[in-house]
Amino acid sequence: MKGILLAGGNGTRLAPLTAVVNKHLLPVYDRPMVVYPLETLKRAGAEEILVITGSAHIGRFIEFLGDGSAYGVRLTYRVQEAASGISGALALCESFAAGEDVMVVLGDNIFSADFTPARSKYGCTVYLKEMDKEEIKRFGCAEVSGDKVVGIEEKPTNPKSTYAATGFYHFSHDAFEIVKNLAPSKRGELEITDVILAYAQKGDCGYAMVDGEWFDAGTFDSLLAASNAVQKHGRA
Repeated sequence: MKGILLAGGNGTRLAPLTAVVNKHLLPVYDRPMVVYPLETLKRAGAEEILVITGSAHIGRFIEFLGDGSAYGVRLTYRVQEAASGISGALALCESFAAGEDVMVVLGDNIFSADFTPARSKYGCTVYLKEMDKEEIKRFGCAEVSGDKVVGIEEKPTNPKSTYAATGFYHFSHDAFEIVKNLAPSKRGELEITDVILAYAQKGDCGYAMVDGEWFDAGTFDSLLAASNAVQKHGRA
């Protein structure tokens, strides 16, 4: 299965650091952040990985990661010209996927556990982490029934569950058709939660719970926590 690593966005929550460097190249303890999701994809079974980032930063990624051989993978790159959101970035990956299912990881997500490379029986698999209802307001909040996700809401004011959607997903090739029919959200972006919801409404979205620690290292506090975890354990 191919992997997609999304490393775009403006990183505004980490300003002023991100005024001079892409968020995903900031250090998490002793390595740039992007190395951690790259290794997550590799351990999950991806040998071919597409890195998506903005035109202002792509040169730095190529300079640092190269062709991926130093990490045991094959890397290609694609520019996301507009800040059109996660689903907007996913839309750029259809030719790379070439009809295959894909694993997608957000470039600021750091996991201590590995993901099983076995395919789900569902077209979409969302990886969830349980947290309290105040924390979950920063994330997508999933409603589940049995082994399925039946609903999901981005950054809810009144969360309907304690299950946060982490930044790791499995998608069938149907995801690219779904993205083509999405309308931008109030933020002007194509939301990944709308892709997941489209699968859920068809009864085709499963989930798995994430073991170990998970960091969305897009804030100063979570970036520091991730660095401390890596220092202590060798991995987050």
